[in-house]
Amino acid sequence: MTAALRLGTRRSLMATTQSQMVADWLTAATGRAVELVGVTTFGDVTKAHLAQLGGTGVFVSALRDKLVEGEIDFAVHSLKDLPTAPDERLTLAAIPARHDHRDALVGPLKLADLCSGAVVGTGSPRRVAQLKMLRPDLTYVPIRGNADTRIAKVHSGELDAVVLAAAGLFRIGRDDEIAQTFEVEEMLPAPGQGALAVECLAGRTDLIELLGVLDDPKTRAAVTAERAVLAALEAGCAAPVGAFAVDDGHTLNLTATVVDVDGRRAVRKSTAGTSASAMELGRDLASAMIAEGADTLMGEQSH
Repeated sequence: MTAALRLGTRRSLMATTQSQMVADWLTAATGRAVELVGVTTFGDVTKAHLAQLGGTGVFVSALRDKLVEGEIDFAVHSLKDLPTAPDERLTLAAIPARHDHRDALVGPLKLADLCSGAVVGTGSPRRVAQLKMLRPDLTYVPIRGNADTRIAKVHSGELDAVVLAAAGLFRIGRDDEIAQTFEVEEMLPAPGQGALAVECLAGRTDLIELLGVLDDPKTRAAVTAERAVLAALEAGCAAPVGAFAVDDGHTLNLTATVVDVDGRRAVRKSTAGTSASAMELGRDLASAMIAEGADTLMGEQSH
């Protein structure tokens, strides 16, 4: 009997839920049994805010270490947590079809209906910067913790609302808490938001082929373009950079923005091209944004 594949996952409800989804998809598609292996990452135990940590990689490095040490066969990450710089030891074997890419406001009221001075929690400078463009009169505070912990702060009255990724709320069955989902015209998501990354060792050709059944080419093209913008701007995932691309089967349409932390100035641009040139599309758009001063808006927190 073939041994079960060991899937490394963070221990949070969100992480284990999405990892179990991937495990179930893989078993359904290939017949291979998969067991989850919980891993505690630095991002899970530190009390520091993600913007202070630089964001990039704090939820990823422990899982990658377990891959290299051979303790797990593959890992599932939220794609937006992955550093843009490639790790030569590993390969992105599959990017399944993306779920909802949007940000969501959790609380009793929509953003427009919140009283002036209302307190909104989010750990993301990107969200704060774009929220300030929509409602500069609200108070934005950094928060940590899993989705349940953040939502509890709204129920207790400590916060008037929190902003979280819609996809995660759907995955853990808390989508009934959503007061408003932000369309990309209002708030561009983090590059890769709503998508999952399935990673394994670059030398495991047998596993790369097996995991490849989960790959969605349109999602891969879209997130490749989004992440290329982020990489070309030399910004970490805690920087106020939003990007969203969609492959309609003919054209890859990409929009990106950089907003200063006060929400007063922004550079936002769009472009279109082919899925085959997703990487170049993202780099070229970032260059055009830098030409308009996007790099000067990111401030200290992008590095």
